[in-house]
Amino acid sequence: MLPVLLDPAKFKDARTTAKGEPRAHVALKSLETLWFNTGTLCNLTCRNCYIESSPRNDRLVYLTAAEVTGYLEEIERDGHATKLIGFTGGEPFMNPELPAMLDEVLSRGLKAMVLTNAMKPMHKMKPALLDLLARHGRSSLTIRVSVDHHERSLHEEERGLRSWKPTIDGLVWLAEAGFDVHVAGRHFSNETDDEVRAGYARLFARLGVPIDAQDAATLVLFPEMDPTVDVPEITTACWGILKKSPDSVMCASARMVVKRKGAERPAVVACTLLPYDPQFELGGTLAESVGAVRLNHPHCAKFCVLGGAACSA
Repeated sequence: MLPVLLDPAKFKDARTTAKGEPRAHVALKSLETLWFNTGTLCNLTCRNCYIESSPRNDRLVYLTAAEVTGYLEEIERDGHATKLIGFTGGEPFMNPELPAMLDEVLSRGLKAMVLTNAMKPMHKMKPALLDLLARHGRSSLTIRVSVDHHERSLHEEERGLRSWKPTIDGLVWLAEAGFDVHVAGRHFSNETDDEVRAGYARLFARLGVPIDAQDAATLVLFPEMDPTVDVPEITTACWGILKKSPDSVMCASARMVVKRKGAERPAVVACTLLPYDPQFELGGTLAESVGAVRLNHPHCAKFCVLGGAACSA
């Protein structure tokens, strides 16, 4: 079946849907998770990367450890209830200051999570990772490895030929070294959730990797974000219809810091999924970013409200 293209009348007005209904919005309940996009450069060019990371995409440039520290200080100064600091990209391990950023986070007693493909850039930082593990312990640092499917063929269909073995090697190394390792997969096959989890369980058992495939936190399965498939706009009435609380959506508890190419300073955006859309840029500081977010984008509907995903799950 051919995809249904998005209605061009949708997602035009921040306050009103194409049908004239009030658009849903989400207030920041508390800043529980702060993400840092360390830069969009990546060693891979994946087929459906939502942020279009590649070896050439530097639309979001490398953050520095000093810039990260500034936001951590703001968290402490303003008393945010932040529990987790996440690092995403691009490939975070391509940023040479990532170990210093992680050390700063962990030294403040915060938990850190790094999203990675566990390939060559990570392997170059093995000594630094082992040092962090030795000094801060296993419970403070989680490494989430992107393994898009439990079978090599579908993983490489998404991430490219010869991408499977280096990622699996990195996953096994992390587990054997004693890191807290999670995996992120994708729903882009015809399998049910149970079938996908059973497939990952077989993979983890074969590799000897102690990850519970039935645990939605240690094996996160993200819905596919196909921009050509039509999705409904989320209205204020949808919360009651769906029996869903706005507080369950990612932007009720998280923000992300990015630095655009040519910008003098980083900016805070509503979530990890919308780094480029200017309507979701909320200011340069956390204090400026606490306002409500209007769900005026297809990703808000497909990924967060209907897909039920959250990057820190």
